[in-house]
Amino acid sequence: MKTTSAQKIKIGAFTVIGLLVLFLAVFYIGNQKSLFSSTFRVYGTFKNVNGLTVGNNVRFAGINVGVVDAINIVTDSSVRVDLTLNNSVKRFIKTDSKMSIGSDGLMGDKLIVIAPGGIKSNKEVDEGNELGSVNPVDVDKIITKLTRIADNAETLTTDLSQIVAKVNSGKGSIGRLLNNDKIAKDLEGTVRQANTTMKGVHATTATLNEDLKAAQSNFLLKGFFNKKKKAAKAKQDSIKKAQEKIQEAKEKAAKEAAKKKEDN
Repeated sequence: MKTTSAQKIKIGAFTVIGLLVLFLAVFYIGNQKSLFSSTFRVYGTFKNVNGLTVGNNVRFAGINVGVVDAINIVTDSSVRVDLTLNNSVKRFIKTDSKMSIGSDGLMGDKLIVIAPGGIKSNKEVDEGNELGSVNPVDVDKIITKLTRIADNAETLTTDLSQIVAKVNSGKGSIGRLLNNDKIAKDLEGTVRQANTTMKGVHATTATLNEDLKAAQSNFLLKGFFNKKKKAAKAKQDSIKKAQEKIQEAKEKAAKEAAKKKEDN
């Protein structure tokens, strides 16, 4: 079958379009991976990379500025992550900048986030420098703790349900108290009687205070209370004088000691 000119033109057009799409795809991917721009490398060390993979993005101030170039296990508790960053952001990254592992959205891919730094040092980072790292939160440990808390809460809820059921059925002291009208009435009567007794005690105390005041005003007993007051005052005066004498003796002894010290 002979190929017509129209078919040749269509084939040529499809070929050109395919090559153009391929070129644009390569340019886009290369631009995303910083293949066509000047770059520099830094690295950081983590205990756990939390699912980070080679090729994931690196963000600074919310902007993609590079990619994860390599991930290598150094020891059983240390993983080295190498980054390739655009040279245009080098002047903003200081030697005290921090690397951390984040997520692109709630369920997106993992990525490296670089904090600006400049708090302890304003020195610009150099090629091959190590940046400080912030280890990610171990989600598995959090889930384990939450599971344990949920299990404990379930056990506690079950126990509370059993206690409430026993109380509602009248079992135990609280159950009998809440469900037995006779016990409740007896308790109410006891409380009422206690209140009445306390009122009587208060009234008796008030009466005794009034009688004591009246006795102090009575001319027959006034002398007795005056003597008690004078005796108490004389006792306080004697204690005060004794304290003054003791203080004088201490001062005198201190002066004599100082004088002997000067003589020596």
